[in-house]
Amino acid sequence: MDFNLKIIFDSLPLLLQGALVTLEISILSVTFGFLIGMVTGVARLSPFRVIRYSANIYVDFIRGTPLLVQIFIVYFALPIIIGSHVNPFFAAISACSINSGAYVAEIFRSGIQAVDKGQMEAGRSLGLNWFQTMKHIIMPQAFKKIIPPLGNELITMLKDSSLVSVIGFEELTRKGQIVIARTYASFEIWIAVAIIYLIMTFTIARLVGLVERRFKTE
Repeated sequence: MDFNLKIIFDSLPLLLQGALVTLEISILSVTFGFLIGMVTGVARLSPFRVIRYSANIYVDFIRGTPLLVQIFIVYFALPIIIGSHVNPFFAAISACSINSGAYVAEIFRSGIQAVDKGQMEAGRSLGLNWFQTMKHIIMPQAFKKIIPPLGNELITMLKDSSLVSVIGFEELTRKGQIVIARTYASFEIWIAVAIIYLIMTFTIARLVGLVERRFKTE
């Protein structure tokens, strides 16, 4: 079997377009997931039982079901409920953000619990309530501890975003499928797709490492 590099070079512009879309989905999803996860992670430690149980239900449900099923729910089931078609981009970002939020919530929860319990007591002794202590004392310390797992979540989401190709959204994996349908060069194209994913994940891992070292020196 001959390995045809020309097909890869000819297809590279289209694959790179898909890579940019993959990065866009991943960054947006983890950004929204960060906001969802931060609120949910704090809620899971809330002294209020209703808030705590609601957050637990969300995290357990999302972590207990596959992302692919969640994408199908948003793209195929949601239109039945709202009576309107759901844009593939909206479905991709929504499903991935909700999924990421559950995992980020666990990251925040573990980061908060890693902060010495005396910090909460110190805040309360200064006259701060639970939420003020969490905001001004606990969260700044917890954030430094959660940088590595947050980076891992971004890398995981970058790879898992390939699942949105099942709803026809043209990210990197879908672009690869389109090229293969035209050229029948499945081996060459999947190797190229894998290398592009590897480059993106390696770059993100190095950037996260730099950020982590910077926070350690502060």
